[in-house]
Amino acid sequence: MTDMGKDKAINLLIITGMSGAGKTVAVQSLEDLGYFCVDNLPPVLIPKFAELVQQSGGSIERVALVIDLRGRGFFESLSQTIDRLNEMNGLSFHILYLDANDQTLVSRYKETRRRHPLSSNGSPLEGIHAERRLLEEMKGLAHQIIDTSQMKPAQLREKIISQYGQQGSPLTINLQSFGFKYGSPIDADLMFDVRFLPNPHYVEELRPKTGRDREVSDYVMSHPDTKEFVEKLTDFLAYTLPHYQREGKSQLVIGIGCTGGKHRSVAIVEHLAKTFGQDFTVRTSHRDMEKSK
Repeated sequence: MTDMGKDKAINLLIITGMSGAGKTVAVQSLEDLGYFCVDNLPPVLIPKFAELVQQSGGSIERVALVIDLRGRGFFESLSQTIDRLNEMNGLSFHILYLDANDQTLVSRYKETRRRHPLSSNGSPLEGIHAERRLLEEMKGLAHQIIDTSQMKPAQLREKIISQYGQQGSPLTINLQSFGFKYGSPIDADLMFDVRFLPNPHYVEELRPKTGRDREVSDYVMSHPDTKEFVEKLTDFLAYTLPHYQREGKSQLVIGIGCTGGKHRSVAIVEHLAKTFGQDFTVRTSHRDMEKSK
């Protein structure tokens, strides 16, 4: 396998292979890993695209390109394309070929009720045979071939993440407090309602303060219900966050909501940030904290 991290070279991953073998799952997994992904790029344009990426000043380091039979008119220049990539300085490229046996591919086409684009009479098998011939040279140039015949999408995703993910890359946790009276955040992956906890709004001296103030935080966190809830929530997150990280997720948005987003939710977010800040990259935001109640 080509060294994809040497001297901070631009890492170019070319994904190709049979239609129905899992290229969509692969590129979606790579997007989650932070790759800049381009679908259906004609092979003849790959060197020019690589040059543009090199001119990005380092803002793009990992790129995944999908090429398949949709660009078949350009495949005759494939050898020249690979030669040009080999000659480029500061570029490390790797070709991943996804394959599956004929029976599996036919079954997948029947499940989706799609017509193979190379089939003239509507028979998937005819198109599959034609595609194999077209991609024969590309398969021979591949650095790695993955047979997905016995794989479910989740298994392929796990393999892609294991193969191309950066080991130990941090999961960024975005903790956001909000008030339900102003609407729920639409981008939250996980959401927790803390409106059942004692409300500082009804304590006159605490009402103008926020959950970031010590007096409010102490009031919220001192109650037995809060202590039990925080303990259970911390255990839940301590269990699930490493699994999200192993799955290749780089960003996780956790919403904590109370009525107005000023007291309870803010205090809980600040507490969670301190709890998980040593093991993960944690960012906090308080969407409604400054809004008038």
